[in-house]
Amino acid sequence: MLNNIYKLGRLTAVAGALAMSVGTAAAQEVTLRYGHMHTPNSIAGMQAEWLAEAITEKTNGEVAVDIFPNSQLGKLQELAEAVSTGSIAISHNTAGAIGSLYPPFAAFDTPYLYRDIDHLMAVMDVDSPVMQELNEGLVDASGVRLLYAFYFGTRHLTTNQEIKSPDDLEGVKIRSIPFPIYMATVEGMGAVPVPVDWAEVPTALATGVVEGQENPVNVVVTSKLNEVQSHMMLTGHISAAQVIVMNDDTWQSLSPEHRDAITEAAAEVRERATAAMLEAEAEDFATLREAGMHIVGPEDGLELEAFRTRVSDRIAEEFTAQYGELYEQIAAVD
Repeated sequence: MLNNIYKLGRLTAVAGALAMSVGTAAAQEVTLRYGHMHTPNSIAGMQAEWLAEAITEKTNGEVAVDIFPNSQLGKLQELAEAVSTGSIAISHNTAGAIGSLYPPFAAFDTPYLYRDIDHLMAVMDVDSPVMQELNEGLVDASGVRLLYAFYFGTRHLTTNQEIKSPDDLEGVKIRSIPFPIYMATVEGMGAVPVPVDWAEVPTALATGVVEGQENPVNVVVTSKLNEVQSHMMLTGHISAAQVIVMNDDTWQSLSPEHRDAITEAAAEVRERATAAMLEAEAEDFATLREAGMHIVGPEDGLELEAFRTRVSDRIAEEFTAQYGELYEQIAAVD
């Protein structure tokens, strides 16, 4: 009896993530729900639309994707859990957030970890040796699988004052993504980390709950954070990929042809979104400068090596024992 209840629960979860109907040609029509936290005009938001379009095209309309942006279906942690339970089929999130489902995934968002963006994307490729192993672990631990990852940008610090060294951040409250590796990063930068979900960040900045935040430049532009922040420091502390994940029961319920079509669509969108983000970064910096935001880099006295040392020491203190072997595997990826 207990086994039957378990099976019923799994079926109910899959039903929440997708809807099915039988068409006149007896083809199974499936609609997948995709929830995320970003604005539709951001690259993260646009790539969700690109994926939906590509899946519909490659399955001849037999699989559709309904997209719910702007945290309509939940906050960061809730979105990760919703994919795990099957109440939604697809979402994207930080690797740190997916680490709440399977801890090793959080290691991918370690600051100053990658040699360059090419190294980051090689590691985050779904077919890389590192990712293949961790993807299997993610499926086993949480019922969630990685579809693909795209370059999400390099994270920089914003505040309402010029910051040149970690000492300048003493006592300053900086919003942190509410997951351990991000909290430790902000602390390593010399600030006081305050966990705030992304949906609440603009209000938190405007009301002084926090005095700064850290994000890629595209997020700053598309969310108009320059309207409540005057300075951006080019700390470049995390080069990150946004990971697109899918409920595994939903994945297994699809036909082999539909899974192949989604895999093909994922590979195309990964490349398109990464190229779009790389192209947008230069334009976004120009947009911020034109809007009057002060951009502070090493040529302006930013002590980048001090940030790198302080953050790396703080991360090593808390995470090397847990992720040290994984860090070595990541370093070995060509």
